Amino acid sequence: MAQLIVALDLPRKDAALSLARDLQGLAPWCKVGMELFTLAGPSLLESLKSLGFRVFLDLKFYDIPHTVGQAVKAAAAVGVDLLTLHCQGGERMCREARAAVDGLAADSPARPLLFGVTVLTSFAEGEMPGIAAAPADFALSLAAGAAAWGLDGVVCSGLEAARIKTASPGLLCLCPGIRPAGAAAGDQRRVMTPARAVAAGADFLVVGRPILEAPSPAEAARRILAEMDDAG
Repeated sequence: MAQLIVALDLPRKDAALSLARDLQGLAPWCKVGMELFTLAGPSLLESLKSLGFRVFLDLKFYDIPHTVGQAVKAAAAVGVDLLTLHCQGGERMCREARAAVDGLAADSPARPLLFGVTVLTSFAEGEMPGIAAAPADFALSLAAGAAAWGLDGVVCSGLEAARIKTASPGLLCLCPGIRPAGAAAGDQRRVMTPARAVAAGADFLVVGRPILEAPSPAEAARRILAEMDDAG
């Protein structure tokens, strides 16, 4: 069954924790991205864990293999349950991240799932610098690499999830760019409704603005969860 991840894309720690408290018992996961992590740091992750959430740290690691491996260990030390790294970092970088998780001690606070970013959902065809392939085809190619290099899953548009699942059945698919029917796409280009994403085989749906900007974020989350349940 697909799981909902609420993206806490907010500019203040207190606002993020207030929203998280409103969502306790609804969404099992919270996402902390670059803006909020830069502002609040690791203490926010620990606070979210204390509220009972599983934590998705979305920093999209992309660096030399050793640096990424050390960053993965640091994320595990603060209890992160899932993190992202760019598939375009290549085989050695991704394998180093895998080795970092596999080498954690038995008493490590967490053993994070490793998800490789394929193609950002903000890219439309023809917008990826230096890449002539269509976004869906490029995502499929990167996902094949992620499967071979030992990653647990990939970040992809819901539009690509079905093809990736067919080609690499062992991979989990985490899909941002989720927009309920009628919601504004914003800066996203390859979007999908919650129901269609679940039907396509998405394992995790990341939703930010449609929940954050709703008059009642908790009610918005309930509607999305109901749509996901109906599609499942």
